[in-house]
This record gives sequence, C-alpha cells and structure tokens, in this order.
Amino acid sequence: MEERLRTRIAQIPTPSAEAAQAAALRQEQLTKPQGSLGRLERLSIQIAGIQGRERPRIEHKTIFTLAGDHGVARQGVSAYPAEVTPQMVFNFLAGGAGINVLARQAGARVVVADLGVNYDFPGPNRPLDKKVAMGTADMTQGPAMTREEAAKSILAGIELVDREKDLDILGTGDMGIGNTTPSAAITAVFTGRSVAEVTGRGTGVDDLGLAAKVAAIEKALAVNRPDPRDALDVLAKVGGFEIGGIAGLIIGGALRRAPVVIDGFISGAGALIASALAPSVRPYLIAAHQSVEVGHRYLLEHLGLNPILNLELRLGEGTGAALAIMICQAAAAVLNEMATFAEAGVSEKEE
Repeated sequence: MEERLRTRIAQIPTPSAEAAQAAALRQEQLTKPQGSLGRLERLSIQIAGIQGRERPRIEHKTIFTLAGDHGVARQGVSAYPAEVTPQMVFNFLAGGAGINVLARQAGARVVVADLGVNYDFPGPNRPLDKKVAMGTADMTQGPAMTREEAAKSILAGIELVDREKDLDILGTGDMGIGNTTPSAAITAVFTGRSVAEVTGRGTGVDDLGLAAKVAAIEKALAVNRPDPRDALDVLAKVGGFEIGGIAGLIIGGALRRAPVVIDGFISGAGALIASALAPSVRPYLIAAHQSVEVGHRYLLEHLGLNPILNLELRLGEGTGAALAIMICQAAAAVLNEMATFAEAGVSEKEE
C-alpha cells in the first residue's frame, strides 16, 4: 500500500510557471486598473498555472463528500448520535442536504463515497463503496486504524478522482459524527498548538461536552504519541477514514492538474495529511472559507492558505467548497472573457 502511494505521489506535476506568467500578462492588459479585481486576479493566475492553460477552463466541477464513522464518538464528543452518519448519507443521495442545494447552484456534481461508515448500505441507491472498515477504533484506547488502513484510505481518495472522466476543478467535503475530534488532534500535532487552542464545539456541544472532547483528544495524543514527521503515523493513530480519503482527493486532484478547493476544518485536516505526505500538492490548494471551528485558523496559517470566504460556516459536506468554486469560476471568466485595452479600443493608463 505505502509503495503504491509513494509511486502516485512521485507522479504529481509542477504547476506551469509559463501558463501562470501568460495569465498574469493578460490580466495586466484587461480593461481595468491593474489589481482592481484583487483576489479574483490572483486566483485566475493560480488556476491557469495549475491547469497549464493561459485561459483556464472551469466547466466540469465535482464535489466529493466522503463519509466515515469514528470510535471516539463513544466518548461523548458530539451533540449527535453516530446513527446520523448513514442517515445523512441517504440524505445526500436523495439530493436533500445542504451540499446538494449549493452544488446545484454551482453546477457541480456531488460524488458521495463511503470510506468507513459503520453501516451496510442496501439496494442500488448507495454511495460509492470505498469502505476501509466499519468505522475507526476509539483513539483514546489506541490507534484509530492500522498504518495499512491509513494508506488504503488515501489511495481510495486518489481512486475516486481517477474515475472522473472530466474534471476541471474539485471540492472536498465530509460527513462523520465526531470527526472534528480527530481533525483537532491532527491540527494539534502538525501546528504544535495546544489541544484546547484548536478544539471547538463541532456539532454544538455544551461546555461539558467541550471539556470531554478536549480530554479525549489529550488522552489520544498521550496514548498514541503520533509522530508529526510521519503523516501516515498521524493519520493511523488519531485520524479518520474520510480524512485520509480527503488527503487522497487532494493528491488525486494534483495528479489531474485540477485546482482543489478544500472545505472547512475536516477537509483542512485532510490537507495537513496530504501536504505532509506530498508537499508538491500545496500549490494546488485553494481554501474555500474560514470556519468558525477555532482550530481552522491555525490550520490554514500552517498551510499558508488565505481563505476566499468567511461566512461563519461549520456544516462541512463540501458546502463552503461549492460556494468558493463559484468564485473560482468567476475569476477564470474574467481572465477569459474580459476585453483587453487593445481589443476594446480603450486608452490605457498614462505614464
């Protein structure tokens, strides 16, 4: 498993400096004061470099919502019972969840995959089966998964991207009751921040629930001692299958030269794993938004990412990614469709 993963990582291309430079030159010639469209200009240049096209294309958009259960949920770290994970998967499949609504607005496909839900989905209308196991073990008692399972979850995410015939941009999303707990653990490990600094209320736990959550993470870190120099070790000891899958989506997106719009805190934890395993993915990352989860800010700072939006979101599922993909599409459209001074017959700035 690990050898397969290393082989795929070694194949990640470098974004095209030539395409980015050509896009930047075109931005300078468009009918506006230079820099007047701010972040949209920088996004268009980044996307051009990623895709290797002076005129980037954002037509085929896919948001991946990966689901998994967590043994640590038994420690009272969530306001909702674990049964909600498969129930919400059915809601995604029926098109009734927040991600379905926002993806429809963005014109994006939603791909729902089971990375480790503690449930056997019946019938023809089921998520894509990438199940590694029936949920992780309780990380307060020992490793959440084996090292081989960690590698398998990442490879599963890569394979999900591989199966997409057409893909210009992708968004990452998650579902898993209790998954802000492993995400906070991963964030604490990689950023060096204290558990209390990076742990929020998740689904809305009260003060007692928050205290239990912090205590559970501190115990998991003490019991497992994850090594921040070894991303697979961190994922195996205090991670989740959907978090590993998200790391795989990021690697898979980079392999396809597709911008990867990461959603909130859980997707950010996947990005921490991916970037530690494969630093070459970092230029492909676009942070959709700043979550209200307290650890998300430190996570983004560690990755060197500036979020596009701040809408006080904390739903996950890929909802923030869907919104940010619309901004990315607008950025590319400006670069592609706006007239240059010469084309429009408009006088340029006087020297």
